[in-house]
Amino acid sequence: MTLPAPVSRRSFVVASVGAALALGVSSQAQAQAQAHARGRGPFGRYGSPSARLDERTLYVHPGGLGDHTTVQAAVNAASGSGYTLVIAPGTYRETVSVSVARTEMTWVGASGEARDVVVVYDNAAGTPKPGGGTYGTTGSATTLVQADGFTARDLTFANDWLRAEHPGISGTQAVAIKVQGDRSAFVGCRFLGHQDTLYADSMALGTFARQYYRDCYVEGDVDFVFGRATAVYENCHFRTLIRDDLTGAPYGFVFAPSTAGANPRGYLVTGGRISSEAPDAYYKLARPWVPSSDTTARPMLTVRGTRMSAGIDAVEPYTNMSSGFPWQDQRFAEYRNTGPGAVVSVPENRPQLTSAEARSHTREAYLGDWTPWKGC
Repeated sequence: MTLPAPVSRRSFVVASVGAALALGVSSQAQAQAQAHARGRGPFGRYGSPSARLDERTLYVHPGGLGDHTTVQAAVNAASGSGYTLVIAPGTYRETVSVSVARTEMTWVGASGEARDVVVVYDNAAGTPKPGGGTYGTTGSATTLVQADGFTARDLTFANDWLRAEHPGISGTQAVAIKVQGDRSAFVGCRFLGHQDTLYADSMALGTFARQYYRDCYVEGDVDFVFGRATAVYENCHFRTLIRDDLTGAPYGFVFAPSTAGANPRGYLVTGGRISSEAPDAYYKLARPWVPSSDTTARPMLTVRGTRMSAGIDAVEPYTNMSSGFPWQDQRFAEYRNTGPGAVVSVPENRPQLTSAEARSHTREAYLGDWTPWKGC
C-alpha cells in the first residue's frame, strides 16, 4: 500500500494561525488581522487593558497591546488566586508553568477559535538540557499546570518536536500539556503532538485529581492520552496520525491510563469519536501503563457512546505495555460504541459493560460534587 505523505505537525500547528513558521514567517500579524476581520479588537469581547473587566483580568498580546507579551509573564504576574488571562491570537513559542499557588486560574482564547491562539514549544524527553542531562517526559511539556481549579477555553496546546528532525534522540516523548491539578477543565481546546500529547495526571500517588475535557480535539500516535488522573472526555475528537518511520502495525495507542489501584475512577470517554490518518487497524485503542514508580497501579479506561473509525484494530483493540501487567487484569471496558473500529468480533478481546454497570460510568459518578459542565 502506498501511504500518503505525512503532514508535518509543525506546519499543521502554524497553518492553524495562518502562516508558515518553518519558513520563518511570523503568524502574529495575520492572526491579529483575522481577529479584527471578525469585527472585534485583539481581545474580542473580553475588554482590554484600557477597559479591563476586573482587576484580576490580565491581557496577553504578542505585539505589546496587552499587559504582557508572553503567557508565562502573565502567569507570573498573577500572584494569587482567581486570575483570568485573556490571550490574543498568535503563536506563543514558549514553555509555561502554572504553580500550585495560582489556583482558580482561567485562560481564554480571545477570538473564541482555538486555532487562533497557540502555545507551542519543541522539547522532547531526550532533548539535552542546558547544564547537562535531558528533560525527561515531564520536563518536555510545553505547558505544565499544577494548580487546582484551572480552566482553559478556546486554546491550542502543542508540542511540535518531530522524530525525523532528531534521529539521534531516543527519548521521543514530547508532551503538549501536563495537567496535575484537581478540578481542571478544558473546553473547546486542541492538543497537538505525537507521543504523549496530553498528560492527564495528578500531583501525587494518593491524590485523585479530577479533570474534565469537553468538545476538545486531541491528536498523536503513541500513548497520546495518558496518566493517572480521574478524567472525563466528553464529546471529544481523538485523531491518530500517519507515521513514516514505521512500515507496519501498530503505529501506536490512543490511551495509556496509569490509574492508582486505590482510585475507583480512571478515564471515561463518552460521546466522542476516534478518527485516523493511518491505514485500517494500525492503531490500538489502549494499553495499560503500570509505571515503575507504582507497580500497584490498575489502569482504568471506559469508552462509551463513541464512534471509532477503521483505524482502530477491532479484533485486538488492547495490548500490553509490559507482559507482567496484562491488559486483561486491568479495568478496561466499553459500552455501546459504534463504527468499524468498535465491532465486537472477538468478545473476549472487548469487555463490555452491562446496562446496570454503565449507570456507574458517567461524568457525574466520576467527578462527584464538582459540576464543571454547568459553568463551562
